[in-house]
Amino acid sequence: MSKRKLLLINPVNPHRAGLAVSLSSRFPPLGLGVLAALTPDNWEVALIDENFKPFEYQEADLVGLTAFTAAAPRAYEIASIYKEQDITTVMGGIHASMLPHEALRYVDSVVIGEAESVWSQVIADFMAGGIQQIYQGEWLGLAGMVQPRRDLFNPEYVFGTIQTSRGCPMDCEFCSVTVFNGHRYRQRLVSEVLDELESIPQKRVFFVDDNIIGYGKATEERAVALFKGMIERGIKKDWWCQASINFADNEELLEYAAKSGCRMVFLGVEAEDVDALEEVGKKLNLKKGVGSYKEAFHSINRHGIAVLGGFIYGMDSDTPEKLRHRTDYILHSGIDAVQMSYLTPLPGTRLFNRLRDAGRLLYANFPKDWEYYDLTGVVYKPALMTIQEFSAVTLEGARRIYSGWSIRRKFARTLHATKNLAAASLAYGANISYQNLAAAKGVLRS
Repeated sequence: MSKRKLLLINPVNPHRAGLAVSLSSRFPPLGLGVLAALTPDNWEVALIDENFKPFEYQEADLVGLTAFTAAAPRAYEIASIYKEQDITTVMGGIHASMLPHEALRYVDSVVIGEAESVWSQVIADFMAGGIQQIYQGEWLGLAGMVQPRRDLFNPEYVFGTIQTSRGCPMDCEFCSVTVFNGHRYRQRLVSEVLDELESIPQKRVFFVDDNIIGYGKATEERAVALFKGMIERGIKKDWWCQASINFADNEELLEYAAKSGCRMVFLGVEAEDVDALEEVGKKLNLKKGVGSYKEAFHSINRHGIAVLGGFIYGMDSDTPEKLRHRTDYILHSGIDAVQMSYLTPLPGTRLFNRLRDAGRLLYANFPKDWEYYDLTGVVYKPALMTIQEFSAVTLEGARRIYSGWSIRRKFARTLHATKNLAAASLAYGANISYQNLAAAKGVLRS
């Protein structure tokens, strides 16, 4: 009997590049790779990845799609093509999990949450001719987690990616991670993470965990054990990760992170303003104190690691003056690379519910208007500014932060502070990616 074919599709917003405008800011679709690994061996599995090539129709028995919110309309467009051919379509990922009944207008079935606990049932039900409309994933322990099918990923991805933990107890107003992955911080076995790291072909690796060091002494010790394991096994990767601001507090952790190849850490700084942090519920940053940020950046730099700071523009307490101050702070704070983003109400967050209920959303013709929710534009009415003022002051900030002079100056400062060319180069590359985004949006003058 011939094999059944599962076609996995990673759609991309065709109208707005968003934060993935540069090749170096695109990452392999790990979730689809995991599904491929969970699919029985008597199935053929193929992957269409629009990060590299626009969708072209392929025959399949079963089609699986994922999508971030801004790419959801594209996912629905592709799914509709298969539904017209009576080919079963299943959608998962963050957007479909937040809005399953919207997704069911375009696909046959939706997997809500993490798919590992239900994918075998999806396959079995399909084979029996009775696929369900909704499958609710469970938050399982991560021991024994399968490695994704990396052979399906395009070899042109600059970074390999790996996930070592899931879940976050913080529950910030603008974030849907807790809704999707739960409040409990779950960790993979260090030995299994190391085994997977050894299988990644790229020299550069991004740990996609929302916070690689976790929340407390025990999880920090686990991170140190992971870094020591990389050193002991001779795993030579230049890597970067996401963490909380207290990444800077543990000297042993910083030492072994650097020795194992850490070149940059993304910190969700969000704002230098207490009112803004209180508004979005950024409790860790408030506890640390905004006055200690520069000291934290310096501590990280001292160990040869660059800091990529994420800053949000557009909290309800923001005014044009406060946003200009935020830009000044970014330029003089010792941050090595900068991710500027507009506060964006994504479905499943308390922020979205609050702004929707107040009638403040500028784009609410869903699902078509989801394409605007890519973190790079104004999508709601600000509280203390006009839309025009908000847009103008944020674009003014982008021009200053991503000017050629500013980026070169940051590179020189980072190289001096870290004494690490690999770290300075990684930070420089991140800034160039964001500069390309600003140029694509017409922000930078030629």
